[in-house]
Amino acid sequence: MSRDFLPIVYSCLVFAILSPFSAESALTVGFYSTTCPSAETTGCDASVLLDASPANPSPENNPVFNMRGLDLIDAAKTAVEAICPGVVSCADILAFAARDAFNLLVPGGSLYDVPAGRRDGNVSSFLEAVANLPAPTMNLTQLETTFAAKGFSLKELIALSGAHSIGQAHCSSFQSRLYPYDSTQIDPTFAQMLQGKCPQNATVNGVVTQDFVTPDSLDVQYYSNILNNKVLLFSDWALRTDPIALTTIVSYSTDNLLNILWRPDFIKAMQKLGQLDVLTGTQGQIRSTCGAVNP
Repeated sequence: MSRDFLPIVYSCLVFAILSPFSAESALTVGFYSTTCPSAETTGCDASVLLDASPANPSPENNPVFNMRGLDLIDAAKTAVEAICPGVVSCADILAFAARDAFNLLVPGGSLYDVPAGRRDGNVSSFLEAVANLPAPTMNLTQLETTFAAKGFSLKELIALSGAHSIGQAHCSSFQSRLYPYDSTQIDPTFAQMLQGKCPQNATVNGVVTQDFVTPDSLDVQYYSNILNNKVLLFSDWALRTDPIALTTIVSYSTDNLLNILWRPDFIKAMQKLGQLDVLTGTQGQIRSTCGAVNP
């Protein structure tokens, strides 16, 4: 499976949680056990999957977010539609994909239950996503406020941030840290390497791997990178500026190879994330194609 897979589904779930808050939904594990038993093995409101259209001229699926892997979700939807047409939502496929990608990328693998029953939304707004997503320049207070508004604790924020152990970031999301760089916030050797990848006057907004140590593994190396001042985003470095947060980061960074401390915290936070502010029942629709609403 492509390493692009988890960053995109994680981003989609973040888009779902950072829309207006609502209580946890009435999703259920095994929702398709009778209507489409193979749905999970064939494998938010999936608004991030919508392409531009007259009804959605500026969707969340925007180059600014550098979201990769949407074609994999489309392929999964096509396979499921061939078996159970009109039954399984793109939003649920997205949630199943996040679980399966986690299982493949985390050391030792790990499957977890994914309650299902989501419906697909009809609208996608780039501007709404920008307004609700945490910016890479946020300090810890701003991050805490943003996540607390959705019911997430500081520890859950730190656990979810571990997804930055894989994937890439645009130079524009951290370039302001490099010219000039502050040696108290970013390792000088690391900063100089990044300057080589993201020249100050470049005309192309390049992308850089977030974790240079274990780029293909979803693990706790991210937390060691924070402690060593070797993370790309200011918002990642900012996590270490609070004594309580720092204690959690140190704890995760010293976790064993199977990540027995961070792993269950990340799973619980992802399960919580995937159940907030979703459409259920007769809300929304079951899209035939993930990139467009039904006629």
